[in-house]
Amino acid sequence: MPQLLGEYDCKIDAKGRLRLPAGLLKQLHAFGSSEYVINRGMTPYLTLFPKTVWEYESAKVKALNGYIEKNQAFKRYFYRGATPLEPDSADRILLPKSLIEYAGINKSVMIQGMDDRVEIWDKEAYLNDLNQEPADFRKLAEDTWSSVTPTPPAPNPLNPPPGHVLP
Repeated sequence: MPQLLGEYDCKIDAKGRLRLPAGLLKQLHAFGSSEYVINRGMTPYLTLFPKTVWEYESAKVKALNGYIEKNQAFKRYFYRGATPLEPDSADRILLPKSLIEYAGINKSVMIQGMDDRVEIWDKEAYLNDLNQEPADFRKLAEDTWSSVTPTPPAPNPLNPPPGHVLP
């Protein structure tokens, strides 16, 4: 699966439109569509999903048992504000007013590629978040990485590993 990377300093126009940077658009096109879904992030920022990623995440949420109270609450929060988007001919997306207000976005935003999605932050909030980095990043990495089992990359049939015999 493609990976989204990079940090972009951007502006939103008076109508709430955000022009997606060319470098980010090129990465987003690797997901096979120019359709997106935008929604609230885990804290006051916005998350832009390529539609294929949204469908994958949404299927996982849909599979949760809705009769369990915390699952139902999560489902509501996950879908609240979700809005399908397609860029216009100038590669701009129209951010919904309710989501702009949720994220406290003014005119300047920072966009960050984050694996298979994009975070859109008010620039000041983003810079404040950067200043909140943990005092001991090594300890955070140790605690986090100790719980991860690495997934090897999918084999490439055009470039098999050494010693592998093709059928």
